[in-house]
Amino acid sequence: MARMRKKSRKLADLHNLGPVSAGWLNAIGVHTQADLAGLGAIEAYRILKGHGYPATLNLVYAIEGALRGRDWRALSPTLKRTLRAAAADAVKPRCAWSQSSALYRRYHDEDWGVPVHDERKHYEFLILEGAQAGLSWITILKKREAYRKAFAGFDARRVARFGARDVKRLLKNAGIVRNRLKIEATIGNARAFLAVQKEFGSFDKYVWRFVGGRPIVNRFTSLKDLPATSTESDALSKDLKARGFRFVGSTIMYAHMQAVGMVNDHLLSCFRHRELRR
Repeated sequence: MARMRKKSRKLADLHNLGPVSAGWLNAIGVHTQADLAGLGAIEAYRILKGHGYPATLNLVYAIEGALRGRDWRALSPTLKRTLRAAAADAVKPRCAWSQSSALYRRYHDEDWGVPVHDERKHYEFLILEGAQAGLSWITILKKREAYRKAFAGFDARRVARFGARDVKRLLKNAGIVRNRLKIEATIGNARAFLAVQKEFGSFDKYVWRFVGGRPIVNRFTSLKDLPATSTESDALSKDLKARGFRFVGSTIMYAHMQAVGMVNDHLLSCFRHRELRR
């Protein structure tokens, strides 16, 4: 007879967690030790703070201790320093769209709005933004590493040599968006990308001309203020289409401009707006 799984303990039965903190956690959908383990101390703290609960660093220690089955005061100084730094980072003021997942937050903090001057990175975002058409950006972020492997590390020169056999292979790759038009456009765009490099010396020199060589720094206070297109994205889209690029409509290119830092659309309240403005 198969051994029965040990029932997950209730929060009130764990070390360190009193009725008040257990009540807060219950209110955000955390009811058992398994629920808490799935969330982790830092994410639980972030969600509680986001819901207005007066959670403190001591609660982070308490949750970590509870998950380890020990008194929080027995946690090592090194672990406490690590938790303190992670907790401070978790509650930094960010653009609201980035708060739904750790993957979004990492992309928001490390990529979005950072000026790009690397050729592979430019081509990477052309691939990814085109692949997103009709889909959510989180879907593409989850597939980002698979795209890197499937498209030769985003080396446009190598992708430009892909042929019908490669298209057939890519259509069987569950790690990417298996859309023939998008796959064929990615290969065609690689060839057009090389043509731009030949004409201008680099794609970077070409694309930054559309914003005068410097990021456009917007000062939005609400997500509803962010535009879907701009005069610059209209002009870039039109020019790219004339050069044979596909999946480069103005909306896609505005998202591309945000991604590669040609536009700083972090909200004024977001810590990254100030950092990137420097």
